[in-house]
Amino acid sequence: MELRQLAYFVAVAEERSFTRAAERIPIAQPAISQQIRRLESELGERLFVRDRRGVRLTAAGEALLPSARATLASVRAGREAVSALRGLLTGRLVLGLVHPLPDRRVPRLLGAFHRAHPTIELTLIEDQTDALLAALATGELDAALIGMGRYDRAPRDMQSLLVAREPVVVAVPPRHPLATRSPIPLRALRDEPIVTLTRASKLRSTLETACHAAGFVPRIVAETSDLAVVVELAAERLGVAVLPQSALDGAADVIQLGLSQPRLERRILLVWQPATSAPAGRAFVALARDELAFLPAHP
Repeated sequence: MELRQLAYFVAVAEERSFTRAAERIPIAQPAISQQIRRLESELGERLFVRDRRGVRLTAAGEALLPSARATLASVRAGREAVSALRGLLTGRLVLGLVHPLPDRRVPRLLGAFHRAHPTIELTLIEDQTDALLAALATGELDAALIGMGRYDRAPRDMQSLLVAREPVVVAVPPRHPLATRSPIPLRALRDEPIVTLTRASKLRSTLETACHAAGFVPRIVAETSDLAVVVELAAERLGVAVLPQSALDGAADVIQLGLSQPRLERRILLVWQPATSAPAGRAFVALARDELAFLPAHP
């Protein structure tokens, strides 16, 4: 099993096309096909199935993909470590981002990092917190900015830095009965239809846990992974929206209400795995510690 075979395999798996994988590497497509056949022969299993929908992984391919990615990441980290010893910080930084972020400090940090290390290729991946943590655990990410609720904790094998915190608020249409009350206790939502994020979101689990502690089950009538859609659904009177305050920036068709008893918040954390961190990742974390460290807020 050769490194180039694993690189070709990962490229085809991610692009779901031999043609696009060849363009990405770049290399002639027959060469990729030949190396994939040799890899399949060595493993004694087919890794891909081609049909009218394109190229997809077999069960054997799905099993190989995490290990192949981890192997390539380890090799890349080794090369970067040697380069770092020579004083040449090169390579790639893959950073995961949860959306939205409450201020402009992260883009400014990325600008400062690029100016300090212009030879490092930067890749940004947006996703929900659980997906970002999974990608970090498998080595697909060097670090991630995630959203955590009041009851959440970062995994024990990862280090974290508190970057920001913001309140979770309620958004209602202007003529809603609650529109003139702020803040409102969480129990005021007992009989209200609620629109919020999907179960893949930490905000959703925070909301459900808090409601259960207050003695009721939230009446979720619509869910989406897009916070902008949550705001639009609230404006269209499908239900009240429970969301981070930053999601209402620029929203003109709803009224923001504070939430109390309990007061919920969203914490933004930078997380990374020190045991497997590549030089580019360590350099980014070091800069983030100086630029993003958040002072403790009021209780």
